[in-house]
Amino acid sequence: MVVVRNYLTIVITSRFSKLKHTAVVLLGNEECANSWILPYMRSHGGQVDVAFIVYDSPLVDNKQFYQWPLGVATYRNFPDFSHPTNIDLISPRSHLCNFLGTVYTNSSRQVLMKVLESPPLQDECIVRGRSVWVPLETQESLNNYINSLQKSDLTLNPVGKNTECYRIYEAFSLGSIPVVEDVVTPGGCDNRSKTTPLRLLKQHNAPMILIKNWADLPGLLKQQSQLSLAEKVDRRVAAVKWYADFKRKMKAEFIRILLEVFLSS
Repeated sequence: MVVVRNYLTIVITSRFSKLKHTAVVLLGNEECANSWILPYMRSHGGQVDVAFIVYDSPLVDNKQFYQWPLGVATYRNFPDFSHPTNIDLISPRSHLCNFLGTVYTNSSRQVLMKVLESPPLQDECIVRGRSVWVPLETQESLNNYINSLQKSDLTLNPVGKNTECYRIYEAFSLGSIPVVEDVVTPGGCDNRSKTTPLRLLKQHNAPMILIKNWADLPGLLKQQSQLSLAEKVDRRVAAVKWYADFKRKMKAEFIRILLEVFLSS
């Protein structure tokens, strides 16, 4: 089995001439432009039996292509909170929500920032916007980000190039409920199904809050502010548990598919 984790052309050289089975885990293109992989699939004369692909790709058929979750940004050194004994899920959190991220020109993120800068919300949410995307974290910026998630009941997730983002999973891991902009982004991602975008998360009943327009955020936050601490604690615990269960389910599904594909021939 060969696992590829980057968006790279797969090169199977002569040293793999005796290779019988190949699986690929692909961090897909954010606009789902992944057709380049088709010639490498066994169904097209290549040597790849099965591919697990991130984002709502129209290639996903649950036969040779399966969808894979994006997960947390380990490449930016986001920690593994699989054993959340150090996460405080019980105490009151100082802020109702947070958004830390790049604010692109002419994007819904600009709409969100205007909403968050309004007087009713400017003191309730942790907000740190930047105009240019930064690919790597410093230890200071990483600590600030993690602290913001831990201090907030909700984590706001405006779309970028794709609806799915690392922030969703990072919020789950720390018991901060993701509020996700539920819109289809430009490109070739699958919008044929009523469950897209975020098809995989919706199929697994992820405990996220979906929003179509950030102008509706003040009303949503007003409702959320009325929850009791006990209700918030129950929700945090449920979110962390859901994410742990989700990862176990995906691992089991991964193994099941490999066994089925590799041992069937």
